[in-house]
Order: sequence, then structure tokens, then C-alpha cells
Amino acid sequence: MQLKPIKTENDYHQALHDLENLWEAEEGTEAFDHLEILSTLIEAYEEKTFPIQVPDPVQAIEFRMEQQGLNNIDMEKYLGSKSKVSEVLNYKRPLSINMIRRLTSGLGMDPAILILEYPLKGASAA
Repeated sequence: MQLKPIKTENDYHQALHDLENLWEAEEGTEAFDHLEILSTLIEAYEEKTFPIQVPDPVQAIEFRMEQQGLNNIDMEKYLGSKSKVSEVLNYKRPLSINMIRRLTSGLGMDPAILILEYPLKGASAA
């Protein structure tokens, strides 16, 4: 097998096929070295070709709610009243520092995501 940069979708699919063939290679062998190099090449191509978008704070909250099976009522202890939950989840109210603190400590959310700016839909400020 010849190792080369992945430049096209065909190169990518061939690299995935080659990776699958090397998957059981034992550490310390030439095949294992090829596996590691090929994995790095594939990862670099995927990062360039299929970048992952960072979610906005509301998307992150909704994802965490889905992960933990939470509903809007459950979110009142983190965001405040029923109306505040609705306003935040509908992009009408920004997260306050206290909301961010409660989401971080209560749901283990990353504050770096929660403090990101995001567009509001013509709403009140908290």
C-alpha cells in the first residue's frame, strides 16, 4: 500500500477501505505504522472537508435537554420561570450570568459555549 495525501473524495474512500484492511494490525509492525499514518491523513481530510459547526447556546441547551430527556418544565430550575424558559429557547431572551452558572453546575454544560453570542428575535434583554 502506498501512503499519499488525500485530495479527492475517491482518495478518501480508498483510504477508508485501506484503513479497514489494516484495522487488526499489531502494534510495532509496519502495518500498524501505516494504520497510524493513514488515520492521521483521514482525520486531516475530514476536518478540512466536513468541519463541525459549534452550536449556538440555545442549540447546545436543546441538545442537552434531548440527551437527558428534559422538558421545558425541567429547565425552569436553570433558566427561571416558564416564560423565561420559553423566551430563551425561542431566541427572545439572552442567557444571564446566573442562568449560565446554573446550566454549567446543574447540567455540566460548557460555559464557553453558553457565553457565545447568538442572534435574538426582537426580544427583551435579561
